[in-house]
Amino acid sequence: MHDSRRTRLVLGVLLVAALALITLDFKGSASPVRSAGSDIFGPIEQVAHDVSDPVTTLFDSITGGPSSQATISNLQKENAQLRAELSSAQLSDADEAQLTRLLQLAGRGGYRIMAASVIAAGGDYSDTVTLDVGANDGIKPNETVLNGSGLVGTVTQVSSDTSTVLLAIDASSTVGVRLAGSNQIGAVSGTGKSLSGGGMLKLTLFDADTVLAAGQQLVTFGSVGDSPYVPGVPVGTVVSVQANAGSLTQTALIRPFADFTTLGVVGIVIQGPAHNPRDSVLPHAAPTVTVTVTPRPKPTPTLSGGLSG
Repeated sequence: MHDSRRTRLVLGVLLVAALALITLDFKGSASPVRSAGSDIFGPIEQVAHDVSDPVTTLFDSITGGPSSQATISNLQKENAQLRAELSSAQLSDADEAQLTRLLQLAGRGGYRIMAASVIAAGGDYSDTVTLDVGANDGIKPNETVLNGSGLVGTVTQVSSDTSTVLLAIDASSTVGVRLAGSNQIGAVSGTGKSLSGGGMLKLTLFDADTVLAAGQQLVTFGSVGDSPYVPGVPVGTVVSVQANAGSLTQTALIRPFADFTTLGVVGIVIQGPAHNPRDSVLPHAAPTVTVTVTPRPKPTPTLSGGLSG
């Protein structure tokens, strides 16, 4: 490269400027040149520090050895403990009564159950609820679901940690039932109005000659192998009988025992009863108080005075 006079001049000027800046910085002078440099590069340095500092801290925490790992482990344990305490408190406040009733019903029926909580409700085209137990807990499709009042539905889908229950009130649900106190059987189907309240069931009794009246109760008839329904689970009470002249069956509206608008704690039957409980799980009707009134005998009239002769 050819060395020109202009190049030598520029290099000389730069060298003098550098020496001047070094001298001023060495003396601690607050020169305008240095101030200008700080104004220009200071913000850039601050941005670089703000970006790099969290990364550096994170890197230090990750590579900080056993003490950092112990801290993370302790925090995870504390978090798990807080979650457990919160779940226990929520159960005590909201669902303890439902759980107690559920255990009582399961005990009377001889059902082995797994308790679960409803964590979501409603489907796109069906009345369903989602429970907080799944395949990891041993839950399988086509298992009966009940609560402390009676039949809720059946498990239709299972993931690792959750399961979906088709409610008995859904329009696509059909349950084999038996009229309490007899061997008359029929089928109950849903009307699809559970989650909005006021849902009813519809009974079709197969024997048209059976006397059917309001107040009679129904239980599940039971499926082969107890899947999807175990026997003896309370279903509901006859509200009104529909006239079907000339029909080979009878129909009636049924009020379910379970309130589908307040589902909280439910039980999935993971093992059916050793013996059919028949009607023993039904809620007992309030005893009728008979008052016997015994009329008091009328007093015998007494004649006063005597006969005179």
